[in-house]
Amino acid sequence: MNWNMAKGHWTQFKGKVKARWGELTDDELETVAGERDELVGCIQERYGVTRTAAEGQLVEFERKVSRVHH
Repeated sequence: MNWNMAKGHWTQFKGKVKARWGELTDDELETVAGERDELVGCIQERYGVTRTAAEGQLVEFERKVSRVHH
């Protein structure tokens, strides 16, 4: 998955992120603004998981989104 594309279309893409991580607030998603590292941090904090676990969740999400768009 290309994060430059996600960042450029964040308004549309954040709906997919919200569907996967529903506990993230709209304010958090606005702060993330397509920055992958920021999203990992938000997942980590909101869900009380390690950074490694949050990264793993995001990698899996990226795989699923890439499959849908190809």
